[in-house]
Amino acid sequence: MNGLDHKLERVVARHEELRHAMTAADMDARQFAKLSKEYADLEPLVGAITTLRKLRVELDGLKTMMGEGDAEMKALAEQEYFALKDKLPEMEKQLQIMLLPKDAADEKNAILEVRAGTGGDEAALFAAELFRMYQRYAALHGWRFEIMEIAETGIGGYKEAIANISGRGVFARLKFESGVHRVQRVPATEASGRIHTSAATVAVLPEAEDVDIKIEDKDLRIDVFRSSGPGGQSVNTTDSAVRITHLPTGIVVQQQDEKSQHKNKAKALKILRARLYEAERARAEAERAKNRKSQVGSGDRSERIRTYNFPQSRVTDHRINLTLYKIDKVISGEALDEIIDALIAEDMAARLAELPA
Repeated sequence: MNGLDHKLERVVARHEELRHAMTAADMDARQFAKLSKEYADLEPLVGAITTLRKLRVELDGLKTMMGEGDAEMKALAEQEYFALKDKLPEMEKQLQIMLLPKDAADEKNAILEVRAGTGGDEAALFAAELFRMYQRYAALHGWRFEIMEIAETGIGGYKEAIANISGRGVFARLKFESGVHRVQRVPATEASGRIHTSAATVAVLPEAEDVDIKIEDKDLRIDVFRSSGPGGQSVNTTDSAVRITHLPTGIVVQQQDEKSQHKNKAKALKILRARLYEAERARAEAERAKNRKSQVGSGDRSERIRTYNFPQSRVTDHRINLTLYKIDKVISGEALDEIIDALIAEDMAARLAELPA
């Protein structure tokens, strides 16, 4: 029995063990919910294992038929044998992918933060373009895109923009977007037609629940002040804006989009919780990465991950050396899946290569 078969045996045994455990009379509701979730998570894997085992039994039967009977029967058995045998490696590979450890944050919603980097007004315009790209991408996937804060520059650019994206598998698809996005193009304000390079920083954080990150009141300093900027007549008449400082880490979050102090505080706490959770994940990932041969991007906000070259209609992801000549479709969100799918596939391939034989 090879290494894969040993793992498959353990999965089937655990699935059966859970089935018996859930029938225990003295089990409380919370424990039952936990076990039933694990049982349901293993269900597709056990189904795939059953299919593989049936295929192997069928192959053994055909192999026997190839050694006996008349010539016509042998020829038919041989033809079917090799047709089925070709399916085996792909089926085993799919099972190995299903066995890969899951990122606990993959099914979470996400906090998206886009900030203008080097490049002045042009960087702010590009940041706004990226933010709208993710907004359209979310709409294409049927996700909810809630704008939490936008700091505008006055010419249509964004110094900073934050959104809460919710839906199925949001973080799993967007987590590789964190890093520095660079743009090369001729700004509308450039009279000589020279190509400028500027950048924006994207951070995608898994939205954390209370159970993920416990924040103590004593660790917070909360300041309230009057909002500034757009927001209606009452914006400068009440102390509705909220600034929260997390004293142990020094992380500061500010919210002033809502007219209600309570709502601004709730939004700020949501962003703070996500940042603390991501910092914890980053520490754990750095520890794991010491032992990993490769990884698709570190998620580091200072890492340059992608270049958008408008004169050549080219988008290049530097982590996997993928270039698409369809910048308009990427920026509209339509072709972004082509890049994201390639990043997910590369990450899976890297993790499969690191599995012990």
